[in-house]
Amino acid sequence: MRLGKREKLSVSLGAAAIALFLIVQFAVFPFLDKREAMKRGIEAKWRGLKEIRLLKAEYDACQRGAEGIQSRLERRAKGFTLFSFLGQAAGTAGVKAHIKYMKPSDSPGDGRLKESMVEMKLDRINLKQLVDYLYLIESPEHVVSIKRLSITDAKGAPGYLDAVMQVVTVVDS
Repeated sequence: MRLGKREKLSVSLGAAAIALFLIVQFAVFPFLDKREAMKRGIEAKWRGLKEIRLLKAEYDACQRGAEGIQSRLERRAKGFTLFSFLGQAAGTAGVKAHIKYMKPSDSPGDGRLKESMVEMKLDRINLKQLVDYLYLIESPEHVVSIKRLSITDAKGAPGYLDAVMQVVTVVDS
């Protein structure tokens, strides 16, 4: 079969178009898709790296805080107990006679430190006495803090308050 010059040109252009289509379809597009996927992967890795850096900074801050707490615990008097600390502070603030109850409890810890807690109720105290007592017991140098505080009006005693609080500290196990 003999083809004329025009038919040969048409067949050649058709073959070239098919070859170009195949090259674009099976070489260029997959290359561009992989490149785009690689860009997305790199961006995801950068985001992950930034998150890791933020977590590292947070971990370092927690570590410094733990070291600060540990140094305060070491400076605390030997034989320190939260129960006796609260009793002494109550005597200093003049609220010892108003203590209805004090319930100590320890939470089990899995590490070197554990939390010691005392729940106490103060009956018929005025606001100044309560504030003075809270000022004495909220003690960063003794690593003592108030976890929960509930204040109500004292029944039958206008101008007086009842307070139930949970006071916590950290102790070596």
